Amino acid sequence: MRTRTALLAAVLAAGVAAGPSVLPGPAHAAPAVASARSPHAALEAALAGLPDADATAALVRVGGTEGVWRGSSGVHDLRTGRPADPAARFRAGSVTKVFTAAVALQLAAEGRLDLDRTARSYLPGLIPASYAGVTVRQLLNHTHGIPAPDFPGSTVEEWYAQRFRVHDPRDMVRSATAKKREFAPGERQHYLNIGYTITGLLIERVTGDSYEHQLARRVLRPLGLRDTYSPGTNPRIIGPHNHGYQRMRLDDGTTGLRDVSVWTSTDGWAAGDLVSTTKDLERFTRALFRGQVVRGPLLEEMFTLPKVTDLSSGEPAAYSVGLSMKVLGGREVWGKTGGRWGYNAAIASTRDGSRTLVYGVNSTDAKGREMNRVAEHLMVAAYGRP
Repeated sequence: MRTRTALLAAVLAAGVAAGPSVLPGPAHAAPAVASARSPHAALEAALAGLPDADATAALVRVGGTEGVWRGSSGVHDLRTGRPADPAARFRAGSVTKVFTAAVALQLAAEGRLDLDRTARSYLPGLIPASYAGVTVRQLLNHTHGIPAPDFPGSTVEEWYAQRFRVHDPRDMVRSATAKKREFAPGERQHYLNIGYTITGLLIERVTGDSYEHQLARRVLRPLGLRDTYSPGTNPRIIGPHNHGYQRMRLDDGTTGLRDVSVWTSTDGWAAGDLVSTTKDLERFTRALFRGQVVRGPLLEEMFTLPKVTDLSSGEPAAYSVGLSMKVLGGREVWGKTGGRWGYNAAIASTRDGSRTLVYGVNSTDAKGREMNRVAEHLMVAAYGRP
């Protein structure tokens, strides 16, 4: 633990706070399995000092053949200052997309969903003719060209005021497809939720069942993910959870942290509403990369990047079906991050499963433009710099 690894030096150079916590809640780490490429000291440094301005808690699990590490830091809530619960549930945000993609690929393997068939052929009464050429695969790899739907409000304060509003997925699709397309299907990539909202509806169309039940029957129950569930319209996290906070303007006009643990996630639905734990997400990640969730050739869809460029940056596409890829520490790391107000989450793994990472970070600006500092330091500690 005391060894000053190159990864530790890199994290400290990036400015990780290693001083005492603002409130009680020091990092708690299980005994680590030794590895020649151990990131344990760097992970300890990344978790040090919580809660701070960026996060109130963090839960981490690293696994794979290169070693195992468990850690938690921060507090359950700012009022009591109790230590964070390492087994707590949290909002997984867009990590949900990996689960939805897995269900869709299972249905494709069964011949019930054709990736090359158009979404409109399945949902003719919902997808207009202007989007007739969009295929199921393009929905899943964000090359469909459908813009985001409109949501009321433009600031976090306005969104918070409508936190109990229930959004219907069909209404979201109608709002999005009423607009002009961003690009011709298959020509560019733009990461948005809408493709997975439509995919959730496709799953319901071809199975005659609810998206939530299909997800539970095909993924959650077979893998024994007992702490992972779709919340539906319930704004509360069921079961033990560490509170999430968002920096915003408060009622007295000052700027500070507001408890945002209670907030509906129907705007995310099949693209981002799951609640889970680090233990469940680690089990799911291991099974997925071993080919135990999506079997056979269709698994390669999750590790195949479309040969197009990103709409905004012009860089090569970084998103596949369900996952994304980034080169960290000189090797490809596949996974998915997610964010809901008060919570950031991620799953990641090398293709061979030699190192996996799962975290849940209670971020104070979980949907900010930049990656949360604590989450970023955890990713660098586990894999190295881009």
